[in-house]
Amino acid sequence: MDTLSYKTISANASTVEKQWVVVDAQAAILGRLASEVAKILRGKTKPSFTPNVDCGDNVIVINADKVRLTGDKWDAKVYVRHTGYPGGQRISTPRLLKQKSSAILIEKAVRGMLPKNRLGSKLYGNLYVYEGSEHPHAAQQPKAITL
Repeated sequence: MDTLSYKTISANASTVEKQWVVVDAQAAILGRLASEVAKILRGKTKPSFTPNVDCGDNVIVINADKVRLTGDKWDAKVYVRHTGYPGGQRISTPRLLKQKSSAILIEKAVRGMLPKNRLGSKLYGNLYVYEGSEHPHAAQQPKAITL
């Protein structure tokens, strides 16, 4: 039978083309920025996206200290964790996390938007967040994109 046939091409570790991308977080809203970064990390912006393969790009986020939150989320939003001991619930706000490091805010937001499995852990390793405008990845010749 001579009909037109389309084959679905699935990417694998040897056929994936990974690039380096720089995203500027200056004046960006945290959730909107994290959503776009998670899509790039996952590879959903590429035509060769395969759900079970790390086909996303390496993402460098700069100016993490200039990220914004809307409304009163600096004090109203809470991050809850548990130490594992009785009475060990700990609560922190974005303002407290920013005092430690602004990179933690973006890392937590992006981490929550990635798959909760081994692939998600591997994808998270492709994220590099820096508070200033300088980063040590100039040798990779990253491409700057605007979101």
